[in-house]
Amino acid sequence: MDKPVIVTVDDDPGVSRAVARDLRRRYGQEYRIVRAETARDGIEAVREMRLRGDDVAAILADYRMPQMNGVQFLEAAMDMYPYARRVLLTAYADTEAAIQAINVVDLDHYLLKPWDPPEEKFYPVIDGQLDAWLRTERIERSELRVVGDRWSAQSYKIRDFLARNHVPYRWMLSEDPDGAQLVKAAGDDCHLPLVVTADGTTLESPDQATLATAVGLSTTPATDFYDLIVVGGGPAGLGAAVYGASEGLKTVLVEAYSSGGQAGQSSRIENYLGFPDGVSGQQLADRARRQALKFGAELLTARKVTMLEPRGQARVVGFKDGGEIAAHAVILATGVTYRRLQAPGLDEFVGRGVFYGAALTEAPACKDTEVHIVGAANSAGQAAVYLSGFASKVHLLVRGDGLEKSMSHYLIEQIAALPNVEVHLQTEVVGGGGTDHLESLTLSTKGEERTVDAQWLFVFIGAEPYTSWLGETIERDAKGFVLTGPDLVQGGRRPRNWPLRREPYYLETNVPGVMAAGDVRAESIKRVASAVGEGAMAVALVHRYLEKQ
Repeated sequence: MDKPVIVTVDDDPGVSRAVARDLRRRYGQEYRIVRAETARDGIEAVREMRLRGDDVAAILADYRMPQMNGVQFLEAAMDMYPYARRVLLTAYADTEAAIQAINVVDLDHYLLKPWDPPEEKFYPVIDGQLDAWLRTERIERSELRVVGDRWSAQSYKIRDFLARNHVPYRWMLSEDPDGAQLVKAAGDDCHLPLVVTADGTTLESPDQATLATAVGLSTTPATDFYDLIVVGGGPAGLGAAVYGASEGLKTVLVEAYSSGGQAGQSSRIENYLGFPDGVSGQQLADRARRQALKFGAELLTARKVTMLEPRGQARVVGFKDGGEIAAHAVILATGVTYRRLQAPGLDEFVGRGVFYGAALTEAPACKDTEVHIVGAANSAGQAAVYLSGFASKVHLLVRGDGLEKSMSHYLIEQIAALPNVEVHLQTEVVGGGGTDHLESLTLSTKGEERTVDAQWLFVFIGAEPYTSWLGETIERDAKGFVLTGPDLVQGGRRPRNWPLRREPYYLETNVPGVMAAGDVRAESIKRVASAVGEGAMAVALVHRYLEKQ
């Protein structure tokens, strides 16, 4: 097998050579040492290693580099190699840099320069990091391979599912040499997309549940009765799972697609407490997922809930594919989904140029092309900023006459400072066209229509709750959002004399023992932090409910 890699990045050529020299002297026989003198070259090297399937054991990055600092570099690298040990190099004890690195990239060590003699100040640190890496149970990055067609909606669904569930994979086009070899090995009648697992098992155009089982995601409940069932794996659901499990409740979280919800699709969340440099939605969701598992919560993926029914003291949840589980209490945290554009000609290109969210998955393929984004809230702004690093031009299409009413000020300022982002106000998409993928859009600005070439359209508009499965069991408002607490009274209007002592119970639904938290709840504040807070508060109300039983 190829040697695992130690990567070192420092913009000072002398220091860069010294680091690589000391590393080769001690570790050259067992590890391959790769050095870069710019952050951009370092990221490109890490990306190439990821595509080749190389294993990276440790990454050493200088804090002060001109293109991006060491914290930003390590954050980008950990998306590709989350198990690599991360060491920040700095010339002096910069407390702010250390705190920043701990928050953003789970820094493993903070190393001061110079480190002479290396036998005392350098090698013991690296020895410890490599030993920790060797003892870490990790998934080999190169083992899962996906072969498909560029403009295949099913290929996109598989790649998006794997990416959002933090399952590493290698993507290959069927016409590429490596991809063609795998297709040939699978047989002439192979149906794409093709998934090849670590042990060589081939899955042809697998459904979501089959794929989830094949890559090791849990899909089967360990038992049929719990203290708490959490439906939905967004910030509210993950927050409820963490607090429920940490406080001793036998907790199971059921997610139909992937943890993170809408927030998990955000390229960078910059206003979440404790992350001064921001954090991607995927990273935040992955940390929360691992935290819930650490406390003993059970996480089921690719199981869609279609029924909730009170049976005596039990609350029973049923699955679309059959089977059911029960619990003393249930927290509804199903969140919302992006609303579909109703313009003619777009539905047939979903996954083939038209994407609802999904900026992270498709961003690399947008390199040096023009992309269009529909939306005016933070999710659209975050996507515009992120995609501007790949696309030659980003067109942000806004139906209203400004961004101030719906987008955070910091994002508006960032967008204004980007030369390749153009905001089109009072503009809507009224049509789309193409053959096997999206090729054009018809836009209407103040009533005047024009057709533009377009291969990429990302939509971030509105919010539709997934609550139709609740039937008449749980009361909802006219838009489908779950009514809770005072909003249950008088058709959703709180009476003036509503007693204040009821306020702590504002997450309760009309069914005792069933709470609602996060975006699915009527009148909720659509923010990641508030969703996490409501998930935690819902657990507190579950405890109160259980004490009365």
